[in-house]
Amino acid sequence: MTDPTIGNLRVNGATLRFEVRGQGPLLLLIPGGTGGAASLDGMADDLAAEYTVATYDPRGMSGSTLDDPDAEQSVAEHADDALRILELLSPEEPARVFGSSSGGITALHLLTARPERVERVVAHEPPVVEVLPDAAEHRALIARVQETFRGQGLMPAMAEFAAGLQKSGEPGRDKASDPKPEISLPPQAAARAEQTMANLPYFVGRIVPSFMSYAPDIDRLEALSSRLVLACGQDSRGELPYRPAAFLAERLNTELLHFPGGHTGLTTHPAEFAELLRKALRA
Repeated sequence: MTDPTIGNLRVNGATLRFEVRGQGPLLLLIPGGTGGAASLDGMADDLAAEYTVATYDPRGMSGSTLDDPDAEQSVAEHADDALRILELLSPEEPARVFGSSSGGITALHLLTARPERVERVVAHEPPVVEVLPDAAEHRALIARVQETFRGQGLMPAMAEFAAGLQKSGEPGRDKASDPKPEISLPPQAAARAEQTMANLPYFVGRIVPSFMSYAPDIDRLEALSSRLVLACGQDSRGELPYRPAAFLAERLNTELLHFPGGHTGLTTHPAEFAELLRKALRA
């Protein structure tokens, strides 16, 4: 396991906390959800043998603070944050970029906005639901989640959100209510879980509505498709986060790569995930 170098970078309206480990060409890993850079530790350590691996907490999460905690969030600004890290760590050469979930949306925008800074992008289950034929249904889901969050609080909103992400053909199943085994976590893992929970209100209230209403420039992605790898989890078929990547891969006439696990496969199968990512970045 490699001890990362930790730094802070001032960007527009925020201070980003980032970590760097390894050596070689730059690989930027953009986390999704609420886990921040810590969610990528296992995979980053594996990849650091071949790359200079940079990870960071997206603005507003964990160690990356906002100047204005109530500021609205946008995909474009989050992509600009990623660009600033690239410019700091690889000012002369374009970098490889991986993003998962909301981080995958950031990566897609970075590719279309600043393609000269990106050599290759792997986007894992970016939930760009606006590309789907039934996008109106998902807009309604996001609206229900926000209404529930404001009226009933965080956990009912998360239950509403989880129900909307379920596999098609499983009506009425609420994944948030599935029984969970009691697990005793080591102190470091417990601290990460606590931080993940602390990030949830910001994620539900600020990230979900702005990121899941984002519509990528499909024509621009088609022009840049030789640099883009769209990926999904083997166990995600039928779930909402799977569908946009599959739709885009078909639309762009590119292969859809399948990684181990489901939407959070990078944390449940970090070694296998890292090995497949390594191959995708070389192709």
